[in-house]
Amino acid sequence: MSGPGIATVAGEGLPPPHNREALRRHFRTLRATALAAAEPGILAAAQRELPELLPAHHHLGLYWPLQGEPDLRPLAPAHRHLALPAVEGDPPRLQYRPWRPGMPLAPDRYGIPAPAAPLANGPEQQPEAPPPPPALPAPASGWELSPHALGLLLVPALAFDPHSGIRLGYGGGWYDRLRADPAWRAVPALVVLPSACLSANLPREPWDVPFQGWLDEHGVHGCAGRSAGKPENGQPAPNCL
Repeated sequence: MSGPGIATVAGEGLPPPHNREALRRHFRTLRATALAAAEPGILAAAQRELPELLPAHHHLGLYWPLQGEPDLRPLAPAHRHLALPAVEGDPPRLQYRPWRPGMPLAPDRYGIPAPAAPLANGPEQQPEAPPPPPALPAPASGWELSPHALGLLLVPALAFDPHSGIRLGYGGGWYDRLRADPAWRAVPALVVLPSACLSANLPREPWDVPFQGWLDEHGVHGCAGRSAGKPENGQPAPNCL
């Protein structure tokens, strides 16, 4: 596991920090250019380093990759307990649902594939998630997972500031709202992206919730020398700030 001493994108040539949409366009293009070379290394680093960060019997929170995002679904065979996010509900919010390859998927509010919520009638629509051991907290509703059931979250990004722990996403704010809850903020969370998309010039908004670290083709890194997520004495690592 590495510290934050990784070369970051220089400030020259970047759009003004206050122009988040221009920053998103810039890093979307940069990420698309860097992904092909970086993705094999990102997956290899995840396979090598994540097992020591994930507490036994807890779910690993993945994501369904959109265009330009590193695909971590090949991690599935090595992890019995997996989860995918979905934006659902009224009012809508981000939630995690148990997932295994082959389970039925349905588009969430944004059209992203997510584990299909079980129907009241039709057992064939209710794929069973691996039952957690008795010592683990149960899912919050029998389908939506509670934060205590997640051991590590992997979150895609357009860019990441390795010093402040600030992630540049797509502007929906779903992960920030989720992690504003102290119970979710206690779950270690890593941003996943090519190292070319690291930048020390990202703007920070009052609602931004810093991440503990990031995963790139060079490995797992903690922000500002902090732990990137390995529990210590049974407690999650602190956030970057």
